[in-house]
Amino acid sequence: MERIPILKLSDFLLVTIQVDMHDRLALTLQEELTAKIVTTKARGVLIDISAMEMVDSFIGRIIGNIAAMSRILDAETVLVGMQPSVAITIVELGMTLPGVRTALNVDKGLKLLRDSLGKDRGEDAYGGLEA
Repeated sequence: MERIPILKLSDFLLVTIQVDMHDRLALTLQEELTAKIVTTKARGVLIDISAMEMVDSFIGRIIGNIAAMSRILDAETVLVGMQPSVAITIVELGMTLPGVRTALNVDKGLKLLRDSLGKDRGEDAYGGLEA
């Protein structure tokens, strides 16, 4: 069975989707990712969809569900690498992705997660405590 790798990177989990997503694979990812958040105590999830050329309403809903479940498990979700055609489709379908933050690429997504995690801990952007 096809699986999407979930890599631990510091306090975060990195998911890079490099295959065409179908419904069963999306549901498997949702289950495995939420379980991995719990076992690793991850504080953030970075989902790279740069290889995806199409997102339908079901996949969009699964991404939203992943973000909601992650938030309940005390982890933020950032979606990176969205192709313009995917963004257009999401808007045209009238989908909203509540709780999903976006960034252009993995580097910017990691910075967004690190900055957010630092604020949760009362730290400034450089890891020091805020006054």
